[in-house]
Amino acid sequence: MLKIRNKVKFSQSQNKMRTLANTKEAISHFKSTKSNNLKFLLKKRFNWMNDFIKEEDSGLEVGSGAGFAKYYIKNKNFKISDFREDAHLDYKNVDAQHTNFKDNTFDYVIASNMIHHVPYPIRFFKEMNRILKRGGRLIIFDAYCSLTLQLIIILMKHEGFDFTINVWDETNPKSDEKDIWDGNIGVTNLIFDNKDEFEKNLGNIFSIEYEKLTECLIFLNSGGVTSQTFYIPMPNLFLKILDFIDGILVKFFPNIFCVGRRVVLRKK
Repeated sequence: MLKIRNKVKFSQSQNKMRTLANTKEAISHFKSTKSNNLKFLLKKRFNWMNDFIKEEDSGLEVGSGAGFAKYYIKNKNFKISDFREDAHLDYKNVDAQHTNFKDNTFDYVIASNMIHHVPYPIRFFKEMNRILKRGGRLIIFDAYCSLTLQLIIILMKHEGFDFTINVWDETNPKSDEKDIWDGNIGVTNLIFDNKDEFEKNLGNIFSIEYEKLTECLIFLNSGGVTSQTFYIPMPNLFLKILDFIDGILVKFFPNIFCVGRRVVLRKK
């Protein structure tokens, strides 16, 4: 893993991005925007997940935020949840580290860009194992902390990353427990880059069924999902060209350009 620094940390007051005030504002922006950029990005982030979901499956998204997955996941038994009480949520006040769902409830759970916000990620994985049925899938999209993403974080003073932590230690938080928006964007690199460590710590409950690195320019020119940034509006044809270029950059220079990671874990 290439690193600009081993550790950087920023507070909300330092953040140079214009973050949408609440999920209601984020949903309104998504519905009203005339730009293809954001919708192209979100379609790319969620559509692939449908390949791992059967029509009759019962599914849940944790840490749903604005609930954009609802627009792209085709399964009719799909519900969204978060720790908040927003009206658009199917399940409210859900802490993904300690849910109130019964054992073996869901065929799949989606975690999109939320694991790096979880203070105790290993507790999260164990809880997902508990609520998934045998053979159930944990479908993940999260950050890949390449040099490009590290540079963005440093320049925009957004959240932070810390490669020095022991991610497998369940006793110490990996992000600020008191700040629900805090995040450690290096967490998923620490969990998934070293397959021997993954197997040692989580291999007794999960196997990696699918993994793919993805995104660079498509993300950078999206205008932001919940944080608004500068972008150049493009028609779908140009966005597809950007996506093609992303494929080349991510394939040959992942540690420099890649900003996203897809993972599907299967419960043993």
